Amino acid sequence: MIGSTGFRTLVYKETLRFYKVATQTVAAPILTAMLYLLIFGHVLEGRVTVYPGVSYTAFLIPGLVMMSVLQNAFANSSSSLIQSKITGNLVFVLLTPLSHWEIFSAYTIAAMVRGITVGAGVFIVTAWFANMSFEWPLWIAAFALLGAAILGTMGLIAGIWAEKFDQLAAFQNFLIMPLTFLSGVFYSIHSLPPFWLTVSHLNPFFYMIDGFRYGFFGQSDINPWTSLAIVSAFLVVLALLAIRLLRSGYRLRH
Repeated sequence: MIGSTGFRTLVYKETLRFYKVATQTVAAPILTAMLYLLIFGHVLEGRVTVYPGVSYTAFLIPGLVMMSVLQNAFANSSSSLIQSKITGNLVFVLLTPLSHWEIFSAYTIAAMVRGITVGAGVFIVTAWFANMSFEWPLWIAAFALLGAAILGTMGLIAGIWAEKFDQLAAFQNFLIMPLTFLSGVFYSIHSLPPFWLTVSHLNPFFYMIDGFRYGFFGQSDINPWTSLAIVSAFLVVLALLAIRLLRSGYRLRH
């Protein structure tokens, strides 16, 4: 049952993992996002206008925040699972009376905590560079939480599938990174040629970032309700897949 002592202990363990090495898991991603802002903001500020009345630096900040949330939520659950599999201590989680839902929820919640923590840190250090508005705070919170949950779930699936760090790195480098960078973090998809505009609409990460950005400016490339529906459906599909993999013991019980 979610809320049991075992469930809370697993959440605490997974959260403590990244907290103990916060310089690497929190400070380093914040510094990376800061560098992106300084480089792209300096080069394109005054040369690119995406939304009326919104500077390019202001436009860029929500994208960097959400990108940090997504990448770090994925990193937390995926790295934890692959490390546990390689070191052999995953058996101590599987032998507990925790249900598959509890294991899934614990890993996902811890991933969300790390993603949101890094995202908040990125916003705190970058918001000084532009006049930010908060038109719809609930949209900001909804897409941040959904995005972190989705990438935490994807990290769990990747950790289950991978049997060594090379496979996990391939999953991240050839799937997560391209989907993140091609999701409109640095640009509006309406500036793209027709072919790439169509491709962008097939990228679920685009809807997470576009909906998140709408919460700040009240402007977006897609209706936020459409983005919310697509993102929510994507989370349900991934969650069901992750639960099925946990229940079957795929690449876990050997």
